[in-house]
Amino acid sequence: MKEMKQKVSITLDQSVIERIKKMAEEDDRSFSQYVNILLKNHLNMLQQMTVNQK
Repeated sequence: MKEMKQKVSITLDQSVIERIKKMAEEDDRSFSQYVNILLKNHLNMLQQMTVNQK
């Protein structure tokens, strides 16, 4: 079952937007999809670091 999506509004530095757009294009994904992937990966990494510190 797919996770429900919710629209949000955020403000990003122009340089961050440009980098994400380039990466998304190279991966043949939309900007939104790529931001979601980046955030999920980062959250998973932080969670793993927390588990490893215990």
